[in-house]
Amino acid sequence: MTAVALLAATACEPGGDDGSDDSKPSGRSSATASAKPSEGDAAKPGGASGDSGKNDGNGNNGGNGGSGGNGGSGGKKAVAACTEDVLSVSATKEPADSKDARHLLITVQNAGEKKCDLYRYPYLQLGADAQSTVPVIKDSDPDPGKPVTIAPGEEAHAALLVSGGGRDEYEATTISLSLQGSKPGTQSSEPIDVPLPVDTLYADDGQLVTYWTTASGMALDFIMSK
Repeated sequence: MTAVALLAATACEPGGDDGSDDSKPSGRSSATASAKPSEGDAAKPGGASGDSGKNDGNGNNGGNGGSGGNGGSGGKKAVAACTEDVLSVSATKEPADSKDARHLLITVQNAGEKKCDLYRYPYLQLGADAQSTVPVIKDSDPDPGKPVTIAPGEEAHAALLVSGGGRDEYEATTISLSLQGSKPGTQSSEPIDVPLPVDTLYADDGQLVTYWTTASGMALDFIMSK
């Protein structure tokens, strides 16, 4: 009987030790607490506007925007279209010592504090009585479908053929320039008066202009042989 009582007492002892498992930290609560709220939504530009979507389509933000923010770093912000209030505009004869002014280099410089985009080519009108804008040389687009982005202090260029040996020559004392918007057929600026390098231009219906580019030599190549 004594042996049986001792065995029964021994069998009861592990029951108290089993309770120690409940005192061990499970680890689950700490993992949950350390999990930070997802930053992906906060990193997206506010509201994902329609304009930023179009810029993605043009390739400005395609690398980061399409990947959901790339680690919540905020991604690239959409670049606004250039407007007349952030640009300085000039025109020079090419070559500079030419007697006439058949070939002009139109230059715009970003005088603002942020990057901006130039779309397609400038709308140019030579003379106050011009009925239409200067036609573009389609092959001169350096990167079809994408705008030219210029940072503060940077320049972009478009080459202008004032007279291409066509008919209906006339005198022009002004050049009006308008910037295109992101959507074809729209404008992002009011007309800008371009300072002329000569008093009078002798234009005709053979006028041509190139797409915007940051390489002035590339733009001029399309008109200097004409």
